Amino acid sequence: MTTKRFLFHLILMALLLLLVFGGVLTWLKMYTNHGQKLEVHNYIGKSYKKAAKHAKKESFQLIIRDSIHKVGIPGGQIIAQNPTGGSFVKKNRKLYVDVTKYLADEIPLERLPEMYGSSYKSVAEMLKNLDIESNITGYRHDPSSPDHILEVRYNGQLLVGASGKKSKATIKKGGTLDFILSKRDGAEIDLQDFTCRQYKSLGFMLEVLDLKLGAIERVGAITNQNEAWIIAQYPSYSEGKKIIQGESIEVTIQQEQPESCK
Repeated sequence: MTTKRFLFHLILMALLLLLVFGGVLTWLKMYTNHGQKLEVHNYIGKSYKKAAKHAKKESFQLIIRDSIHKVGIPGGQIIAQNPTGGSFVKKNRKLYVDVTKYLADEIPLERLPEMYGSSYKSVAEMLKNLDIESNITGYRHDPSSPDHILEVRYNGQLLVGASGKKSKATIKKGGTLDFILSKRDGAEIDLQDFTCRQYKSLGFMLEVLDLKLGAIERVGAITNQNEAWIIAQYPSYSEGKKIIQGESIEVTIQQEQPESCK
């Protein structure tokens, strides 16, 4: 009897332990949503408002982690998410997303590279990294090296020039700066009288004045062009007449020195 009674209580205790252990497992399974995994939708490229409504229906919650300005992308659009689309997570999980700003970031002019007198190419590359576009609107004669910055405008307003810069100005990301660059030709100089000179001296004179040689008209037989004489030019010379550097001079030559030049 004692043995049977002992066995009965032992079995009863074992059954009780099994019931308790089974109950704990069932509670843990319900508490942790064990086995309830849902696939996360890919929300990148979607409007945050529409994505948040969809996520709510799927038992997820969208949380904005960061707001970033992206040139060319409308505001309120999702550009990154965690967990990523296609992942399997538990029900009621929070999804963290980055969205684009509605208003562009503004960069103070003081934070931009020094522009006046700098090489346009190097400045344009640095501005590109800041999401600012560059546009050449014209050239102006300047004795400095070519393609150096002389003026910078933004929305028609002069920001940078020989007189300085507007220190409190700001430029929006995605905006465009307009540039006036330097060029060596284009200066207005006094036109020289090339007549009654030998052709061999013409090349040096044109180089010094930064002018080009245009058409050459020959009168009579030319046996030695370098020793030939210039008898006319176009544009013709007159006192005080001006010409733009880089333009061409046309000349008429003949072999013999004209009487008017002796």
